[in-house]
Order: sequence, then C-alpha cells, then structure tokens
Amino acid sequence: MNFHEISNIDIIYRQLNDTVFPYPKDKTICQLFEAQVEKTPDATAVIFGEEVLTYRELNRKAGQLAYALHQNGVEKNGIIGLMMERSLEMIIGLYGILKYGAAYLPISPDYPEKRMEYILSDSKPGCLIGQSKTIDKIIGFHSKCINLNDEYIYELPEYSYADYARPNDLMYVIYTSGSTGNPKGVMVEHHSVVNRLNWMQRRYPVTHDDTIMQKTPFVFDVSVWELFWWSITGAKLSILKPGFEKFPQGIIEEVERSKITTLHFVPSMFNSFLNYIGSEDYTAKLLSLRQIFCSGEALTPAHVKKFNTLLGQKNGTRLTNLYGPTEATVDVTYYDCPGSGEIIKVPIGKPIDNTAMYILGESGLMPPGEKGELCIAGVGLARGYLNQPKLSDERFVDSPVCRGARIYRTGDYARLLPNGNIEYLGRMDNQVKIRGLRIELGEIEARLCEHEAVSQCVVVLKDVESINPVLTAYLLTADSSLTDKKMKMFLRNFLPDYMVPNHYIIMDSFPKTMNGKVDRNALALLKKSKE
Repeated sequence: MNFHEISNIDIIYRQLNDTVFPYPKDKTICQLFEAQVEKTPDATAVIFGEEVLTYRELNRKAGQLAYALHQNGVEKNGIIGLMMERSLEMIIGLYGILKYGAAYLPISPDYPEKRMEYILSDSKPGCLIGQSKTIDKIIGFHSKCINLNDEYIYELPEYSYADYARPNDLMYVIYTSGSTGNPKGVMVEHHSVVNRLNWMQRRYPVTHDDTIMQKTPFVFDVSVWELFWWSITGAKLSILKPGFEKFPQGIIEEVERSKITTLHFVPSMFNSFLNYIGSEDYTAKLLSLRQIFCSGEALTPAHVKKFNTLLGQKNGTRLTNLYGPTEATVDVTYYDCPGSGEIIKVPIGKPIDNTAMYILGESGLMPPGEKGELCIAGVGLARGYLNQPKLSDERFVDSPVCRGARIYRTGDYARLLPNGNIEYLGRMDNQVKIRGLRIELGEIEARLCEHEAVSQCVVVLKDVESINPVLTAYLLTADSSLTDKKMKMFLRNFLPDYMVPNHYIIMDSFPKTMNGKVDRNALALLKKSKE
C-alpha cells in the first residue's frame, strides 16, 4: 500500500468520524432530570397501569428514598443494588439512587441464587433495594435492605445534599455474560449516558406529547435510554407490566391505551410482533407510534420490508437500526431504514455524536469493502470492568489510530461500505446473541465442565438464520444416562434460563479443524439425524 492510498483511507475515516457535537458534559442525569422537574412539575412523568406519577411526585419520592439511604448509613458514591420487577417502585429506586449520588446495579429477581451470589460478592453494594415480592430473597444476601413498598419511606423528608455525583462518577454497573464462567460488571459514567441521550434527543426529538414504553429488562443496557431519555425532555414513560413483553397483544393494548409514540424491539421479537399485527389488521390500534428502534441482533431486509408494508406506509412510523455493546453505553451507530424501495442489506450505519468507529486489521485501518475488527472510541466508552483490570486492559486499549485516545475492541467483524455506512459481519469469537441477549458460550461451557460426569463440552448456536435459534451443547462423557432434563436442572443452579441450552448431545469425539481445534462450524452444521 503506497502513501497516497494510506492518505485516502485516513480521509475516509476522518469524514466518517466527524461527529463532534456539544453536549452538557458538566451535568449528570440527575441534574438534567431535576431541571425538567422545575420546568414541568405537574406534568405526567410515569404511567403503570392505573397508577401515575407526576414529575414533582417522582422527584419527591426519589428524594425520600435518598434520605432513607442516608439514614441507613449507606456510603455515598458507591454501588447500590436494585432487585425489582418493572413497577413505579423500580423507577423510584433508580432515581433515588442517583439523587443520593450513587451508581445503580440492576439484579433480576429471576437470576439463579449462585449468579446473584457472585454478582453481589464481586460488586459489594452498600445496600440492596427491593419490593415486597423480592425482599425475602434480598434479606438473605445483605444486612442493609430497603423495601420500597414500606410506607414509612414516603413519610421521610427529602434528602438534602450539598453536592451531586460528578459527570465522571459511575451511573450504573451492568453485568454481562463472561467467557471465564462468571459475568463481568461494565462500569458506565454519567457523562457517557448524557452524551448518548443528548444525541438521541437531537436526532429523534421527543416532547411532552410523546410517551416512551419501558419493556426491556433493566439488567440489559437497552433499558437505559427507555428509563432516562423521557425524564430530561418532559416526555412520559409507560411501564409495561412484567411478562407482557413476550406477548404482542399485550404490547398492542398498551400502545393504544397510553398512546405510545416510541418503542424498542429486539429483531426476533420484532418479527413476531409484525407477524401478529399482520395476521389481523391491528395497524389502527398503533396509530400513535412515531418511531421504532431495533437493536441487539441483526435487522434483516425482510424485517424492514414487512415493517414498511404494515406500519411504515400505512401509519408513517419510522424504523431505525441501532448497534452498540454495553461497554460503549448502549448504542454507537444508527441507520434510518428506507421507507420504500428494494432493500438489499441493513447496515448498522454511522457513528453517533462524539463517537469514532474504526475497522482495523493487522495492517491498520481497513479500506472500504475490507473486513476487520470493529473498534470504538469516544466519550461513550465505559470506565472498564469492575474488579477486572487485566480484562479491561485487554479490551480497552490505546488507539493505534489516534495518539492518546482509548478504543474498545468489540470482537465484531465489520466492513465500511462505499456509501459510508458500516456493515456488521458477525462475531470473531464465541459470543452470540439470542433475542438480543448477549451470551458468552465460554461461560456456559465452563459451567457444564463443572459437572462431574462431563470431561469436555462445546456449546454452539444452531439455526442462526431462523427466527428461533437454539443453543445446543455437545458433551464428552462416560455417563450415557445424562439427559436434557438433568443437564438443564444442573445449569439452572448457575445460569439464567436464556443461557441454558435446549439440547444436549453426547459425542464420541469432536470434529477438528486443520490446526487441531474443535470445529464449531462442523458441529453447527450437524444434521438432525446425527443428533
């Protein structure tokens, strides 16, 4: 490659990453929320069924929780765990933790006990907050517990404090699947979230006339924009009742009832939703929907075409594809899908504000059309992994492109298209996604190998291109009595259900590649008759 070619590639990436835009970098999410409370104190903030909170009421109740944390001697600027179902109390818990100047740690009440034990022993939260449905479980884990269904909290004064959290302080820690057998906690700071939401508001503005649906489990980072975007713009939040996210009819009813304007789907669920509304004409019930965002999995041309037919062309709803890892604050690229015409592919698009995307190979920046590893730079990068400096140093590295900057190595293959959009090409390692949930196959394999009868195992994702891909575990064992039921029961002691394989196949040996490694592709292609 000559100097002229290198210069052209450099220019291409400079144009791609011309994303500098001002944002309130001196503010935290809590400060922006309180500024909105001052503007619209009596406006509706949160809806949950028949229950409603105004901005003033939410601010007061969050302040009362902050006082309860102070009363319990909880350390400021630390981590506070929140174990709750979707509810008004969950929102009060999140905003109360932030008003206290701490970072929130979301924990699913459905996590297996051993997973909870690991997360809590690793993060060492100063307090656990729950509700009546979860408090019994919480009491067994921590000496300092607060039940947000206790009426005494809402008789307390509001917490009076001299200083807020700072923009570079932690806002949340979210645990994602880890390849070592244990999840890893991603640490994200306030200013990163402020930038992400400021970009979203600038690109897709919401006002007091808008209502955002909150349906993503708060242990996944997509929930972050659902939980906080509305609160700094004067919009409303409608909380979908727990479990309803699995049923298109429940989503449709809530869209119609609360006049939802903004909604998120993982593409696999989006497909089910589109099939459902297409089976009978439900489009009239979805007239309020202005914009739908998809992320977490690959959005396909078939999805977009079906959407355009059912919602885009009939109701004028817009569809946007988002991409981003937890380590870079939710989303880092966007692509506004065309409303008509032939759709060949759906790229992940271009970088958001104050974000740079690089496709790197062994020789450096890859020219358009060439595959490489997708790397991210900018203000959205997480601080790193909690208590894992070595892993942080492996994934968050010095930029080979921009001296003094840091980049996050995603482990995703991508290429730059001639039109300046980025195309996602799959994973470089053994990480997969099912229904938008990120899974390290190595974590499942590590747990399977802890079974006394399993000498070696490999987990693969089968039927990747189908609507319902499944995890299948291949085992080397001398115990022929191992059954799917037995192995599922074993794994459920450690892993959430979405990480438990559907099928378990006992093998005599594993197919190997030329260099002697297990051939995962061959396993994935095994015919059902073999299984």
